[in-house]
Amino acid sequence: MKRSLLFLAVLIVGSLELAAQKIIPLYDKAIPNSIPYNMKETTLYWEGKFGGYQSISYPTLEIYLPAKGKGNGAAVVICPGGGYGMSSYQKEGINIAKTFISHGVAAFILKYRLPSDSIMQDKSIGPLQDAQQAVKLVRQRAAEWGVDTHKIGIMGFSAGGHLASTAGTHFDSSFIPNPEKTSLRPDFMILVYAVISLTDSLAHMGSRENLLGDNPSPEKIKYFSSELQVTDNTPPTWITHTGDDRVVVVDNSIVFYKALLHHHVPAEMHLYPKGDHGFVLSIPTEKWMGSIFEWMKSNGWLLTKK
Repeated sequence: MKRSLLFLAVLIVGSLELAAQKIIPLYDKAIPNSIPYNMKETTLYWEGKFGGYQSISYPTLEIYLPAKGKGNGAAVVICPGGGYGMSSYQKEGINIAKTFISHGVAAFILKYRLPSDSIMQDKSIGPLQDAQQAVKLVRQRAAEWGVDTHKIGIMGFSAGGHLASTAGTHFDSSFIPNPEKTSLRPDFMILVYAVISLTDSLAHMGSRENLLGDNPSPEKIKYFSSELQVTDNTPPTWITHTGDDRVVVVDNSIVFYKALLHHHVPAEMHLYPKGDHGFVLSIPTEKWMGSIFEWMKSNGWLLTKK
């Protein structure tokens, strides 16, 4: 009886450690690019269950750390998708974070501001500012969270993938206060059915309009089309998409992969013929994320501690 109770207690404690989380403000001072506003955040429920958020104006970082002694130093900032109009926080955030920590990877879910003229001076850079701040914060507090400063990646789904890719192609331009000159470059990127291009022929127009407005200039479109911003220093990237995606056409991933190859940036891409947009959400995370962990391991970001 005592052994059974002891086992149950250990099991409960272990489960609590696995799901341990803490939410902190993304900025400890004023939020950059912010103006006074009345907009209020809305929590979304689908079929009676928590799904995500809308009208996000106060950015946060939700911290998931591996159980004590199980971390390997790697970390990923997760950017849920939602067309820059909402955040699919449960399926493309929490579920993913829990899988990462079960493999010893620290996970940080970014609740980034959704672009809006009512809360920002320039809505086009608001989400990017938050992504840069998230990378900066994880790097600055790496020792506290058991993270290796050279193993900090960023992951994004759909429009969150666009945000992740802009963070990975515009890290040399700081849109946030950074007097310490902390590197804003993610060490790697993971892009899942990502919006990459905002050009007329490839863009998911809903994401483009939410981010850039109805009539963006050619310069803005080019600047936020990540396939046109790749350099030799763009982080190594893992990509997945389906050929029948009716929301974000697969060519987004293909043109980005080709740009990475052209600049000799290590890249791995997994394309599937069917599944449509959000295809991985119907697959157990352990199954489809297995190739991510193999890729991370092969690149030295996922080394198990002895």
